[in-house]
Amino acid sequence: MGITDIWMVIVNPKAGSGRGLKDWPIISNQMYNSGVHFTCLFTEHKYHAMELTVKAINDGYRNIVAVGGDGTIHEVVNGIFIQKKVPTTEISLAVIPAGTGNDWIRMYGISKTYSEAVKSLVEKRTVLQDVAKVSFYETRVQHTRYMANVAGLGYDAVVNLKYNNLKDEGKYGKWLYLRSAFNTFARFSPVKFNIRTDGQEYYNGMVFSGAVGIGKYNGGGMQQTPDAAVDDELMDLTIIRKMSKLRIIRNFRLLYSGNIYTIPKVIHTQCKKIEIETWPESRIEIDGEAVGTSPFTFELVPHAIKVVVGVNYSI
Repeated sequence: MGITDIWMVIVNPKAGSGRGLKDWPIISNQMYNSGVHFTCLFTEHKYHAMELTVKAINDGYRNIVAVGGDGTIHEVVNGIFIQKKVPTTEISLAVIPAGTGNDWIRMYGISKTYSEAVKSLVEKRTVLQDVAKVSFYETRVQHTRYMANVAGLGYDAVVNLKYNNLKDEGKYGKWLYLRSAFNTFARFSPVKFNIRTDGQEYYNGMVFSGAVGIGKYNGGGMQQTPDAAVDDELMDLTIIRKMSKLRIIRNFRLLYSGNIYTIPKVIHTQCKKIEIETWPESRIEIDGEAVGTSPFTFELVPHAIKVVVGVNYSI
């Protein structure tokens, strides 16, 4: 098969508590009626979207739609980077949201209404987005992933691990993340971090939670990196230093309002490379996926993926 303009649609049937499968007939009908030429494949297991993306590109597809949530997008983005057939910027990535958090789409004005999301495929307006190459460890072996949105450290990463474990047990619901957050809160203890940014020591001390962002939203609408821009060739680093749990509770609402930097114990910088060591070993989540443990390295890859934006997004 040669190069084709047909869209390859990768559907995660488990996304959004099964909404990916349940709503696919509605989505596919909208695409058909809008004149979108496509073929589709369903994921069958974890990391399958990554595999399907690599195969689709090797088979000649240059337009890929992810039907799912942030985890599905993360896998598709990594599939785009794993393949070596064409430059990553030659692949157009579109999303029809069917997940729970849907944080990545908030940056691009992509509608949760299927008809509007399909309209963005028809118009196919694109921007080039930065990503971060992230290294971490799993069973003492170094691994690499590409981050399209936000990585969480410390408390945030432990919450995410608990949240993903609950989903793996077959539990769903929009309150599942908050349940994981509250269950983790009472038992979590801050961790010592040594952080270097662009080769210079940035912070050495106790950390409650942290975030590295290409985008600004995670955890279902939280803004831990509210100043992040997807194409500014910088990563945003936010560190919540050790503070009393009462103060954390009092300031929790600021995570959603975009005013996290008004908290005195929060520090923030922008950079192109981040190196983090922790004592003891600490976890990381990338784009909502619990992946491994410290030490971590983040390296910016500027203008690396071509994203189809929402119909009202200003380019």
